Amino acid sequence: MIDVKNFVNTLEGKPVAVLGLGISNIAAVRALVKAGASVTVWDDKEENRAAVDAPARDLAEDDLSAYACLVLAPGIPHDHPAVLKAKAADIEILCDIEILHRCGHGRKTIGITGTNGKSTTTALIGHILNENGIKAAVGGNIGKPVLGLSMPPKDGVIVMEMSSFQLELCPAFAPDIAVHLNLTPDHLDRHGSMEAYAEAKMRIFRGPGKAVIGTDDDWSKKIFKTVEESGERECFPITTTGAQKDGVYVEEGFMYEAMYGDPVEITEMTMTALPGVHNHQNAAAAYAAARLMGLEPDAIIAAMESFPGLMHRQYLVRTINGVAYVNDSKATNAAAAGRALASYKNIYWILGGRPKDGGLKGLEPYVDHIRHAFLIGEAMDDFATWLDNHGVSHNFCTTLDIATAEAHRLAQGDRGQPGGTGMVLLSPACASFDQFKSFEERGDRFTALVNDLKEDAA
Repeated sequence: MIDVKNFVNTLEGKPVAVLGLGISNIAAVRALVKAGASVTVWDDKEENRAAVDAPARDLAEDDLSAYACLVLAPGIPHDHPAVLKAKAADIEILCDIEILHRCGHGRKTIGITGTNGKSTTTALIGHILNENGIKAAVGGNIGKPVLGLSMPPKDGVIVMEMSSFQLELCPAFAPDIAVHLNLTPDHLDRHGSMEAYAEAKMRIFRGPGKAVIGTDDDWSKKIFKTVEESGERECFPITTTGAQKDGVYVEEGFMYEAMYGDPVEITEMTMTALPGVHNHQNAAAAYAAARLMGLEPDAIIAAMESFPGLMHRQYLVRTINGVAYVNDSKATNAAAAGRALASYKNIYWILGGRPKDGGLKGLEPYVDHIRHAFLIGEAMDDFATWLDNHGVSHNFCTTLDIATAEAHRLAQGDRGQPGGTGMVLLSPACASFDQFKSFEERGDRFTALVNDLKEDAA
């Protein structure tokens, strides 16, 4: 647990209000209480309130002017009555990452944001650093919340995945090395527009430091240009679409570095845990960040080769009679699912859940990769219309257990058919909240179902 006494000392004896008791704020409450802060909490769920040793009071009914700040769970909308009261009372609204920043810990920080690929890139950077003797604590929007981490030594680094929701709640913090991967439509119900979404992501680049920015989409190209023209950060572009100057790029399956001079071929992109072009972007970003930490190319690539990959991100659960079963539950929007669809062929695709804005728009180029689709959750009817319009055969399965069993039956039965052996892919292109608490729970359920499958198809 991070020691937050330095932050508590700045509160001048005032209490702290905490709204929303998910994993990050539970860690924040425990750290604040341990440091001697007076904390009042609220969450609509009684079981969440019971998870912390702090008095609970409905903050929407409380006088918030008496508090030093409101620590807000990133997922809570900013028009929540308690948030509006905090704004009216002119108290700061923070998240746990801002508290960490105000502890004056003295460690270097690396922050990673973007619409897709954040978790893989964050974990990959942490793996590269740790494999090379630089102690890295990895957390934020992946794994442990930042205040639940163990502080690395003074010469170590804190590597954080940062969502747009978290960035909105960091009034002062921006990392020493800021990484932005890509920007595609997502969370527009929260941000209202792509312009506002991009503006939230841009907060990671405030102040001096280094910037690693993907330039494979138009919105990210605009972000790169804006950050570069500001002159506050030294900027290094990354791309998977061919040669460029000053950064890292992938061309025809090979990675090149041009960060400190003319382009130099670094490696062929054959890492087994990083399949697909989207992972070329993740690898290029991680490589650039590691170079900025002073590591040499050979050491970085050797660490990449030993990277095990992440659960729920194109993770191979099992192979049965040559048919691969892949858990990509983290694909909660169409763009993320498209990365998996682009990486494989002969796919028996399990999809659905609570749909995002835009549905399956943008996945048209991958229709020929899909042999059959299996629909679950709230999105079934809308997704069926899209599949019908693009000539993709499909079943209405409603739940994940039925979909997994049906996909297994068809994939095993079609072995040896023209086009080669297929693969079963859970890549939902949807949020999980209609049937599961999280994408992790959904992915864990798929993994358990796959591990229970018989070698012979049902």
